[in-house]
Amino acid sequence: MPERLHPKLRPLLADDWARVDPELPALLEMLFARSAGEDWHKAGTFKDHLLGVCRTLTLWDQPRELRLLGLFHSVYSNEYVDLKLFDAGGNRAELNAALGPEAERLIHTFCTMPRTLFTQRLLEEDDLPEEGMVLERKDAPDIMLSARDVAVFAIATIADIAEQWHSWQDEVFAGFPFQRARPLRENWAASLWPGPLKPTTSALSMLSRLGRVLADLPEEWGLPTPPVFARCTAVLEPEDEMAAATLYWQAMTRGLPMAGLGPTHRALTTCIRHNPYVAEPRLMLAQPALTAGDWGMAEDHARAGLDLLQDWGWPGTSALPGPAGSPGPASCCNRPRRSAGRRASPG
Repeated sequence: MPERLHPKLRPLLADDWARVDPELPALLEMLFARSAGEDWHKAGTFKDHLLGVCRTLTLWDQPRELRLLGLFHSVYSNEYVDLKLFDAGGNRAELNAALGPEAERLIHTFCTMPRTLFTQRLLEEDDLPEEGMVLERKDAPDIMLSARDVAVFAIATIADIAEQWHSWQDEVFAGFPFQRARPLRENWAASLWPGPLKPTTSALSMLSRLGRVLADLPEEWGLPTPPVFARCTAVLEPEDEMAAATLYWQAMTRGLPMAGLGPTHRALTTCIRHNPYVAEPRLMLAQPALTAGDWGMAEDHARAGLDLLQDWGWPGTSALPGPAGSPGPASCCNRPRRSAGRRASPG
């Protein structure tokens, strides 16, 4: 079975930014000089998050202005976080000169628009609104988005949420994007960071519904449909996400009988039936297959997992740190070949 590796994957894994994009080293130097690596973010540092979103958009073959939106998407601050690295009020010219007018316009709009309202409105749509979208703001002019802008910000929103969301956000932003503010004192346990680092039980089904409007974008827009959720044609039901996450967590935390491979294998297989759109159950199934000497099954699961990691550009849960395409699945693919016709010994 031939490998399906994105040409940018290995440079991304090596942090070889010049090979990813010759412009990136200078832009990253400018960004990191603003102490992005010193600011906390939900699953790491602000620097990690910005790079992660840009990585995903790169593996989705998005155009330059959208990749730069991912890299700088919250640098003017926004309604969720106060992480202002650049001054949107007094010095937009700096980013305009460095990134170009269109990339800076997208960044400024994404930082100043009511993003929760945008997400709510998008969930109400089955197709991309041809007339665009109007976003009302309190004490500020409405923001008018073209239909292409709606698609751009939908793609960026999916990449942004997917890169960072785990069980801590499930608690703190319960019901997102229709969450309600809860008093911190009464809900201190839910907000205790980082929490148990379990996979989300709600965000992926929400993202699959956001993706519906991206399934058939006009070719002239130059916006490839993200590869996730069967190229945005499938909707993951909330109950399936909940069931899959619960089964996966039971298997990963060894909450099942450990006397044999059967219970874990059945749990993970059922998990995949509920949610076939994430990598981790596949990668976990590859490991007992190796233990049992079933090289073909191990390679099949490892390859499927590697493809899904690459599709998302992120590891999927905070329990699996590191960028997409990490050595684990590749090792599972290679070991059956090396071990064909002989038993592998511990090493």
